[in-house]
Amino acid sequence: MKDLNGRNIEYLRLSVTDLCNYRCTYCMGEDGVAKLGHSDILSIEALAEIGRAAVACGIKKIRLTGGEPLVRKGVVSLCRMLKSIPGLAELAMTTNGSLLPEYAFALKEAGLDRLNISIDTLDETKFTELTRRGNLRDALDGLAAAKAAGFTNIKINTVLIGGFNLDEIPKLIALTRDEPVSVRFIELMPIGECAGWPKNRFVSADAVLGACPALVPEKTEGVAELYRVPGHIGTVGLIRPLSHSFCGDCNRIRVTTDGKLKPCLHSPLEIDLNGLTGAALISAIKKGIFYKPERHHLNEDGQSASLRGMHRIGG
Repeated sequence: MKDLNGRNIEYLRLSVTDLCNYRCTYCMGEDGVAKLGHSDILSIEALAEIGRAAVACGIKKIRLTGGEPLVRKGVVSLCRMLKSIPGLAELAMTTNGSLLPEYAFALKEAGLDRLNISIDTLDETKFTELTRRGNLRDALDGLAAAKAAGFTNIKINTVLIGGFNLDEIPKLIALTRDEPVSVRFIELMPIGECAGWPKNRFVSADAVLGACPALVPEKTEGVAELYRVPGHIGTVGLIRPLSHSFCGDCNRIRVTTDGKLKPCLHSPLEIDLNGLTGAALISAIKKGIFYKPERHHLNEDGQSASLRGMHRIGG
């Protein structure tokens, strides 16, 4: 389905929880988030119903997000439900990886097609500092478990943070040397906990090109500009929401764990899907798609207009 600006909207990011077993400094406070009541979050069945309605509106790809989606009870069953929807081309998940040793094989069996694993640093001390409670070994074990379960085309998401991990860019790119993974460097966005951080924390993805002049451009894949070091098996992706706005090519909508459809990550516009089923649910999703804002305004005022932080939207 096309929106008001002629973009074909085919991608739904569906948040299954706003809870997480980490407390990453750019995402949430040290004490985490206030837990929503059971009746305030979408049931597994309601999430699946939204998935079916979204596919009926032309959605081809669904990505499960959080918080950390693997802390949500029933997420494997949800994968199985969503994968059975006729017309859904891809089912993916973004995770911090720490619980994949327990869940990777079950997720693969349930039909999950692809994984994005968030790893912002390869330094054990810095990893614990950033996540406040995570362990780098757990994330790397999760990556290994995903490979062992048969997942291919794994993407490693790294948020670029000035003064924190820019010196690790070459080491992170080295992960692509012998493995068919894509390391994707993502510009930090001024939303939620980090909205008031010093400007020097927000750096352009050009820092990656400066740190590794050997990178050769390949193509664009979705919102990522792809590069490769000659001789490396894997690729490097640059995602630039700040320095190179890709709003004109945005093909996604989001649904929060409490049932609000967000046509744009950085817009305050939300459409309530709670309690809707059948034709009413499809109509509400179509409305959200059609009135998707033309663009965000991060570059003008340096702040997101969203009323929520990333963990309450779905990363």
